[in-house]
Amino acid sequence: MPVQSIIEKLENLTKIHHQLIVLSQEKTAVVKKGNVEQLQTILVRERKIVQQLEQAEQSRQKEVISWFANHGKSSEDATITNLLNQLKDDFEKKKLEDSAVQLTESIVKLKQQEQLNMALIQQSMQFVQLSIELMSPSLKNMNYGKDNHQPTMNRSVFDSKA
Repeated sequence: MPVQSIIEKLENLTKIHHQLIVLSQEKTAVVKKGNVEQLQTILVRERKIVQQLEQAEQSRQKEVISWFANHGKSSEDATITNLLNQLKDDFEKKKLEDSAVQLTESIVKLKQQEQLNMALIQQSMQFVQLSIELMSPSLKNMNYGKDNHQPTMNRSVFDSKA
C-alpha cells in the first residue's frame, strides 16, 4: 500500500484545520463586536467542520493501521512517527514528513487562535458580571427600616455621687 494515500489524508486534515482557523478568526472579530447572533451561526458552521475533521482523522487512522498491517507491523505502533521510521524511500519519507509538519503547524495556529477567543470571551463575561454587580443594589447599602446603630450612653457601674 503506497504512502501517498496517507499523505493525502494528512493534506485533507490540514485543509480542514485551515478552514477552522479562518472560522476562528471570524469568531474573534465577532466576539470583539459582541454580536451574539453572528457568534451562534459561526458556532454552527464550526460544529459541522469539526464533524468533518473527526471523520477525516478516523480515515487517516484506518489508513495508517492498514499500512502497518500490510507491512507486518503491530497496529499498536501505528503512528506517523513510527511510519516515518519504517519508510525506506527518501522521497516518500520527505513528503510524509512535510505533510505532518504542515498539519502540526496548523493545529498549533488553531490552538493559539482559540486561546485568544477564550480569553476574549472570559473578559467579556467578567465585564458583564461587573456591570451586573454595579447595577444591582447591595444588601449592605440598603437604608430601609430602622437604623440598628443606636448611640449608647457610657455609664459606670458605680455611681460617683454616692
